[in-house]
Amino acid sequence: MLKEPSAKYTPFPPVRLDDRQWPGRTIERAPVWMSTDLRDGNQSLFEPMSAERKLRFFHMLCAVGFKEIEVAFPSASQTDFDFVRTLIDGGHIPQDVTIEVLTQAREHLIRRTMDALRGARRAIVHVYNATSKPFRENVFGMSKAEVVDMAVAAVRLIRSLADERPETEWVLEYSPETFTATELDFAREVCDAVTAAWGATPQDKVILNLPTTVEVTTANVYADQIEWMHRHLARRDSIVLSVHPHNDRGTAVAAAELALMAGAERVEGCLFGNGERTGNVDLVTLALNLYTQGVTPALDFSDINAVARIVEECNQLPIHPRHPYVGDLVFTAFSGSHQDAIKKGFAAQEAGAPWNVPYLPIDPADVGRSYDSVIRVNSQSGKGGIAYLLEAEYGIVMPRRLQVEFSGVVQRHADTHGGEVSAADIWRLFAASYLETSAPVRYVEHRLFEHGKAQGIRLTVEVDGISRLLTGEGNGPIDAAVDALRGIGAVLQVRSYEERSLGGSAAGGDARAAAFVEVTRPGCGEERYGVGIDANIVTASIRALLSGLNRLGGQAFAGAGAKAA
Repeated sequence: MLKEPSAKYTPFPPVRLDDRQWPGRTIERAPVWMSTDLRDGNQSLFEPMSAERKLRFFHMLCAVGFKEIEVAFPSASQTDFDFVRTLIDGGHIPQDVTIEVLTQAREHLIRRTMDALRGARRAIVHVYNATSKPFRENVFGMSKAEVVDMAVAAVRLIRSLADERPETEWVLEYSPETFTATELDFAREVCDAVTAAWGATPQDKVILNLPTTVEVTTANVYADQIEWMHRHLARRDSIVLSVHPHNDRGTAVAAAELALMAGAERVEGCLFGNGERTGNVDLVTLALNLYTQGVTPALDFSDINAVARIVEECNQLPIHPRHPYVGDLVFTAFSGSHQDAIKKGFAAQEAGAPWNVPYLPIDPADVGRSYDSVIRVNSQSGKGGIAYLLEAEYGIVMPRRLQVEFSGVVQRHADTHGGEVSAADIWRLFAASYLETSAPVRYVEHRLFEHGKAQGIRLTVEVDGISRLLTGEGNGPIDAAVDALRGIGAVLQVRSYEERSLGGSAAGGDARAAAFVEVTRPGCGEERYGVGIDANIVTASIRALLSGLNRLGGQAFAGAGAKAA
């Protein structure tokens, strides 16, 4: 049992924002994206990335479409410093991409950081200091005024060093670390002091980044905090309002979405949510959430598998199979009812129409995923999934009652053998059950002839290995074949008949047809399907009839003696 929490944990106080606007807004455009995979994400790894892996990751981020990338904490280690130099000296930074680096608000660290950036075309210098009461009083032993002075002194130093290097276009980013636990009035005071010290203008904007350094409340309270700052900051037209949500409460994506509704314009995070503790906001999930709402995300995840493999290799961390949009199983349905709904949804989905397939919030093809793994079969699966796999992999479109009948065959196999049943396994079961049923009656050949207004047939079969020539007449080939089979004592009634093309080119001689015949013996109370496949539709139909006969077994015959007669 968990201990009673009331004495140890208290609810976070709400924001006094009675006229909040964000709940009535929608996100209409993508934010400015900033990937911190190479800094925050890298710092969280048990084994940080090598320079080669970081460079590979950087190029992938550029290819995906990130225009701002936080690449290092250059004052923290020689490795990070050298990586920044590699990017600049090696000409790896595209013209439309700006690198960003992080530094604490301390003079020697700032100077080292600025040295790392010499010669860059454009750079964001991200400086931060903690502002919340626990940090002020317990960690640093500083007053509010001293915290403000620290931030302002750091910004003035960066401005001074930047002015000495006019060859670079400098952008300032400031974060009041632990913003969500900081009194809003004080957070605004620090941020206003920073923008004034930099001399922010609409032409030279400051990025104010308001992080959930640690998630301490619900996402709606964070949205209130962002809206309050958005409405009360000085020089608002000279500010890019940014958020950096962490995921301690598991609500980073929701916090980021609500923050964008509340006035934020920029989001920092990592692909697939890597980062310290429980991670940063997942930028892939956030971007594709926008995509499913009709908003162009300005990031290219059309080959999500390729991105995922690079991230896994560089981070040496696996992506969970149920991770939104990218996990190996997120587009996979094992449940029979889910499979049935998905199959019907695919059948109803029209090209160019709004996506509306049950259980699939996004078309897997849009992120480069095939439909092969959408429906997979195990002991929990039903007829819909089985029918989908046979149709998708082998072109067999089963009648609905055949789906029901065959699902029992697959279910028994799954229960007996356990685990997943592949499309190839299903095809083998289908062939064994319907196409390879040659006992007691095996098809050999047939000849059709006209007999007045009737259709005649000469049907050669083997009955228990003995060749028999049977003759019958009817109103068509199938009816004639039913009549002919009376010669071996088989009494059949055809309940339904369907045929399907299996594709191929008739001109090339490789077109095939599938016939599905549902048969019963009058009065026996049981129906069975038979299936036949052949290049000739009549042959396929007769094979299907014999398949159904064999599957009915002894019930199809008038008596043991009749079959041998």
